[in-house]
Amino acid sequence: MFISFEGIDGSGKSTQLGLLRTWLEQRGYRIVTVREPGATHLSESIREILLSNKQSITPTAELLLFSAARTHLVETVIRPALERSEVVLCDRFVDSTTAYQGYGRQLDLREVDLCNSLATHGVMPSVTFFIDVPYEEAQLRMQFHASPTEPDRMERSGRDFFERVRDGYLAIAEGDPQRFVIVNGVQDRDRIHAEIVAHMEERLG
Repeated sequence: MFISFEGIDGSGKSTQLGLLRTWLEQRGYRIVTVREPGATHLSESIREILLSNKQSITPTAELLLFSAARTHLVETVIRPALERSEVVLCDRFVDSTTAYQGYGRQLDLREVDLCNSLATHGVMPSVTFFIDVPYEEAQLRMQFHASPTEPDRMERSGRDFFERVRDGYLAIAEGDPQRFVIVNGVQDRDRIHAEIVAHMEERLG
């Protein structure tokens, strides 16, 4: 099974992924956890470029860099893990590209879809949890949990950008209700986890 977690920066998706991993491991599932971009040496190198404040990257170049990192991850980690019948938990996947580069950067959605299709080789999550929080709430969380480092290049994109991204996620979810699970991310962390677990119990039978 392939499960992805999505949300704007500061939504708490990474926390929920970690909680679900523990829950699944306690039930005997073999888990592979990856993040996008990242999880391979090449993809982590691309991540450094994409997030660096020293870089000036055009929207189309950004799209192609994310896609390059993704296809390497799919070919070398995700697809082999699925073939071994392991559960793959992914912190972001193609929906991030559609939301961030398509809706956020306002690139042509048909071109974004084409890049996503080429990068994934048809490998898609069976379930995607979208942890939905308003922009203001996400910013408060990021300030509260601020690290000593300054915000990265993507985090600096501003309110209008992130509101377009959130709207994009909601549009994607509306178009794929069988895969997407929208979770109210303003709730208590444990309540969100319980909601995710309830959905997984139903999925796993």
